[in-house]
This record gives sequence, structure tokens and C-alpha cells, in this order.
Amino acid sequence: MNAETTPYCGPAPLPAEFWSSWNLDPLLLAVFAAMGAGALAMSRAGWREAARSPYGLAALVVLFAAFVSPLCALSSALFSARIVHHLLLVAFAAPLLALALPARASKLPLSAAFLAHTLLMWVWHAPVPYQWALSSVPVYWMMELALFLSAFVMWQGIFAAKAGPALSALLGSIVQMGMLGALLTFAARPLYAAHATTTLPYGLTPLGDQQLAGLLMWVPAALPYLAVALVIAWRQFGEMRAFTAPRPR
Repeated sequence: MNAETTPYCGPAPLPAEFWSSWNLDPLLLAVFAAMGAGALAMSRAGWREAARSPYGLAALVVLFAAFVSPLCALSSALFSARIVHHLLLVAFAAPLLALALPARASKLPLSAAFLAHTLLMWVWHAPVPYQWALSSVPVYWMMELALFLSAFVMWQGIFAAKAGPALSALLGSIVQMGMLGALLTFAARPLYAAHATTTLPYGLTPLGDQQLAGLLMWVPAALPYLAVALVIAWRQFGEMRAFTAPRPR
């Protein structure tokens, strides 16, 4: 990559440089500090309440790993690392934040939130928009915020919905990510010019890196959605048993 197309996380590091490639962007660190201070300020009991409700803190830790740790720089080298980065946003940080900030009343139907998030996942992983995001810092943040915020709204809807719509959204998420993963895995040629040469120092061809990315999106990405679906189904089963159980006379 030349200087004009250097992505936000910096140029692709060599393997020997990976562990020292932390993203110490002062503005980003200031945002994280403000988020942490704001979370404490909103907590009536300060640290004690924050400790009892760790979802927001866990979401902040995941976001820190995605944007500050060397994973950020590695995502400039490997498309598979970019997929891990995005999965941290949409399948871990977003639901954790949705648990910390549950929806009180949503005017957006869960089906609409699901469709919007699905559309954004497919658009931003298409070759042209993806290349655009890596060549412009504002567009990069447009991509990241679009994926994260749409996932956050969808997860808020999932946690607030009844079992049927919630399970439908979770199953739909597994299916659409599996389809995107399969498309990446079985593509006959590399689709992402930004990683045409950056994968080789890591022992991967561009196509091999893309196939690894597809497998990550196809199988491991489904696990958080499946886990939440099983919890919801188990609770629904428990409620049905309690409702149908004979009452003592």
C-alpha cells in the first residue's frame, strides 16, 4: 500500500513487528477514556454498581482489543484479521453494550433492524466499499460505526423481543453470515486488492487468507448467536413447563 491508501490502523506490519503495533491514536484513547468516565458518572453507586453490572465494561474491553491492540494493525495485513475485528464488534461488543443499555421502547421493528444490519454487513464486505474504507479514514469510521451501531440496535431488539421474533433474528443472522462466509470460502479468486501482497509474510496467499476469513465467518461467528438462541429457547421452555405444570389442589 502506498501512503495514499494507508488504512486507519496503519500500514500492514511484518510478523516481527506485530506485537509492537499498538494503535495509540490520542483521539481514540480520549474517546475510550470519556466512555469509561461517562459509564461511572451514570452509575449511582460508582464502582460498586459498575462491578455488579459488568456488561458495559466488558464491551469497552472488547472495543479496546479491536481498535487499540495489535489486532487493529494486523487487520491491515490480513482480511481474516479484519473479519475477527468485525466479529468482535457485531457479535461481542454490540450484544454486551445492548445488555448494559437495554432498549426501553424501540420504534424500529426487529425485522427492520435485522435487515438493515444484514445489508450493511454485505455492503461493507464487498470489494469496492471495503477498498474505499481502507483508503480513507472518514470512510473507515463510517464502515466501523455502521456495522457496530446497526448490530447494537439489532441486539437491543433481540433482548427486548419475545422468543419467536428473537429466535428468528438470531437464526437469520447465522444464515446470512454463513452465506457470506461460504461466498468468501468458495470464491475462485482473491476479491480484495488491498491484501494482494500483505498476506505473504504471514505464510498465506491472498486466496488462502480470504478462505480463512470465510471459514471464520461461516462457523465460529455463528457461536455467539447460537448461544443466545439456546438461552432464549431454554427460558421459553421453562416458562412453558411452569405454565402447563399441574397446580397443587
